[in-house]
Amino acid sequence: MKVKIDLDMTPEEARTLMGLPDLKPMQERLLAQLEKQLASNMTYVDPEQIMKGIMPMGAQSMEQFQELLWGMARNAMGPGGKTTKDKTTKDKDQKGE
Repeated sequence: MKVKIDLDMTPEEARTLMGLPDLKPMQERLLAQLEKQLASNMTYVDPEQIMKGIMPMGAQSMEQFQELLWGMARNAMGPGGKTTKDKTTKDKDQKGE
């Protein structure tokens, strides 16, 4: 025998129906405390230390990454600093198309 019951209720109503405790006040207190601690610790945050943690090689790796991006951009522009689209348009203009 199978019994299927569909209940249309909010999560709060379901918790109450099942006898589960309401944790919302506790969650709000914890979030307020966390926010307070984060705000007080912001004075101790050193951006340089954060960057060292993110990028172990430091500024040198950032410069290498930047050079890589510039190299890709130069290659995309082609010789003379024109994009391939600009070159095609220029060629069509010279041919009278």
